[in-house]
Amino acid sequence: MICKTIKLVAALGCMATLAACATADVKPGSGFLSSYEGLEERTDVVRASVLQRRDEALVASIVRVWVAPAEIFGEVDRTLSEEERRMVLSEVDRQLCYELSERFEIAEQRDDHSALVRIGVTRMQSTDQAGSVVAATANFFIPGPIKVRTPIGLGGLGAEAELLMPDGAQAAAIVWRRDAMVVGTDKPSLSRIGDAHQLAEPLGDMVAEAFSSEDRDGRESASNDPCKRFGPRIRPEGFITGIATGLYQPELSGGRPDRDPEM
Repeated sequence: MICKTIKLVAALGCMATLAACATADVKPGSGFLSSYEGLEERTDVVRASVLQRRDEALVASIVRVWVAPAEIFGEVDRTLSEEERRMVLSEVDRQLCYELSERFEIAEQRDDHSALVRIGVTRMQSTDQAGSVVAATANFFIPGPIKVRTPIGLGGLGAEAELLMPDGAQAAAIVWRRDAMVVGTDKPSLSRIGDAHQLAEPLGDMVAEAFSSEDRDGRESASNDPCKRFGPRIRPEGFITGIATGLYQPELSGGRPDRDPEM
């Protein structure tokens, strides 16, 4: 009976505050993109705020891309250390490369024949650790993939990315921002980068989708995976730990912690 009561109170409390915790509207203009012309708001995205444009003819002509290392270009929580920032950037690199590899050939180094993918992290908001402890305790009584979070101290991630033709013409661009949700699949974390780190996955997926023409076919993974330098595609230890503890641990869920910005 006590467990049922805790479950009900936690769920109702989070649902009541859901509207107040929606992802903030995204605004273009950080200066990272070569052009902001033609960006339009996507109204079919629920959990993130997205502005996007795509030249279908140019995008359809692209076969091979080179993914430039992600860089910070904007608002970053000053309490985050350089190491924590590198871990988030490393995860952005990993997720973006793997998502793009399902749609394009990935060049292992830049050349004159590959399109260029640039991405700048314009926002990196830390996660409140105390709130995660409370959320993890509440989630213990709530089975299933849906998690509840306290509305205070939610982390977030924002980015701008563009796809450039070999001659420099912008074929596609996206401005993306998302905060962790009070009710959803975002796991609480004892790490200050817990939310920003796990939001790199939906970021990579959204960027790859934005850069792909509507009729582009999916690709099978190459035997010599060009993205493996960013880390493995799957980290089972992070998945298992998340089930056991209800917490997201970036060090067990991401790629290379010793990210080389020149890679």
